[in-house]
Amino acid sequence: MSTTTPIAINKAIEGVLRHDRGRLVAGLVARLGDLQVAEDALQEACISAMKHWSRSGLPNSPVGWLMKVALNKGIDSARAVQRDRKKADQLMVLSASHFETIDEEPIPDDRLRLIFTCCHPLLEEKSRIGLTLRTVCHLTTREIAAAFLDKEPTMGQRISRAKERIREADIEFEIPDQTSWPARLDSVLSTIYLIFTSGYVNEDDSERDLCEEALFLLRLLDRLRPNDPEIEGALALVLLTDARSKARTGNDGATVPPTEQNRALWDMRKVGEAREILSQAVLRGRPGPYQIKAAIADCHMMGNVPDWEQISLLYGSLWAHEPTPVVALNWAIVIAEIGQPELALSQVEALESELKTFQPFYAALAGILSQLGQYDRAKKTYELAIQLSPNSGSRIFLEKKLQRLV
Repeated sequence: MSTTTPIAINKAIEGVLRHDRGRLVAGLVARLGDLQVAEDALQEACISAMKHWSRSGLPNSPVGWLMKVALNKGIDSARAVQRDRKKADQLMVLSASHFETIDEEPIPDDRLRLIFTCCHPLLEEKSRIGLTLRTVCHLTTREIAAAFLDKEPTMGQRISRAKERIREADIEFEIPDQTSWPARLDSVLSTIYLIFTSGYVNEDDSERDLCEEALFLLRLLDRLRPNDPEIEGALALVLLTDARSKARTGNDGATVPPTEQNRALWDMRKVGEAREILSQAVLRGRPGPYQIKAAIADCHMMGNVPDWEQISLLYGSLWAHEPTPVVALNWAIVIAEIGQPELALSQVEALESELKTFQPFYAALAGILSQLGQYDRAKKTYELAIQLSPNSGSRIFLEKKLQRLV
């Protein structure tokens, strides 16, 4: 008689979904060919697990069990709908050949195939990235909307429409041939980088290691398309940022800027790897935004005082590729650092309508106002930034800044 309690079963299922939902959905889509069917099948398999595991105990491989059961659920769903009888029959043949071999690790690049599917040029760019973050990384619609400075219902509608568009257009679940990569690569890199920043910036008690997921996908991309300078630039950027992860929070829980971090805590192996990759990318003579962002990150890590003039020049180059409000905001912060806070203030204030829900906007504005001696306004702006902080580290850091003005 099984002694596995419902609480233990629920905890086991939640653990699988935290760590492996992206792999499971990607593996199911690879076999079932339909994103919505795959998601529904996985949900049904989780419900079945609650019943079966309470009788027989936890399986040796909960991931493999859910994969097998969800695959059968998906095939049953295809048959019931009878939308495409031939396709359902093909799925049964596929199931028979895979059923006994599916284990804890679905085909390693299934996640990358799913990302390329979600980033098809037929989909609008926000929809591409939002759908991928929702499907592959199981980010909430609220988290995705925040990353895009968008409203949650609007992003939810985008994601639903994107799923329907994939189904209607019968978009293939595949990594396209090399000639088709340019049309999708920008969105794929943007998606993977957002996966990384979501894990790096947001406090997440679900134990999802989104940073490692992003590194895995970038390394896989680099192997599939070697010598691409923008893939190399993105990989270098993520490695440089991740190398500082252990030093980014002080003993008091506050975020620590790179220039003030304890460098003994940096992972110099990752720093060295990133710099070598970035050097290779630059030598290819095809500059792009990720190479420039990686160079900016490297400049922040070069000395005790960053070369702000060089960083400003790099932001000018980045602006030519990405003339976005966020790039303008970061460039303005650098302009303040090189001794032009009045110019920086005018540039930041001009961005308010576009960045009014973006927490870093208020943090940057408060810092520049403080630099100019406009303390009353700086205090109010710091309070807004604190209210919007995405994590406790950022909140404590800004509270310390505010206390210095009181």
